[in-house]
Amino acid sequence: QVQLVESGGGLVQPGGSLRLSCAASGITFSVNAMGWYRQTPGKQRELVALISSGGGPNYTDSVKGRFTISRDNAENTVYLQMSGLRPEDTAVYYCNVKRLLIGPITQDYWGQGTQVTVSS
Repeated sequence: QVQLVESGGGLVQPGGSLRLSCAASGITFSVNAMGWYRQTPGKQRELVALISSGGGPNYTDSVKGRFTISRDNAENTVYLQMSGLRPEDTAVYYCNVKRLLIGPITQDYWGQGTQVTVSS
C-alpha cells in the first residue's frame, strides 16, 4: 500500500521560507514523477512543481525563482524549498506520485496534505 507522508508546513511571515518533505513508502512500481500540488477553498488543485524520473523540474509560473523542488530517489522522498513566500501561496500542499502505467498514462497517488499559511 502506497503511503505519502508530508511534513514541514506551518505559519510563516511574508518573505519567509519553509521546506516541505514527502516520504513515500510502499512504492513497488515505476515512478514517472513526484511533485507538489496546492489547493485553496473553492478552487481546483493546481500543480506547483514536478520532477520527473528522466528529466528536470517543472514549476508553475507563479513560483519560478522562489521555490525549488528536489528528489532523493534512493529514499523515495521529494522536497519543496519555498522562499520569498507570499500571502497568495497560502494553501494546503499535497504531495503527488505519478505511477507510470502505459505510454503517457499515469496513476496519481496523494498525501494527506499539509497547511502552509503566509501571514503577518
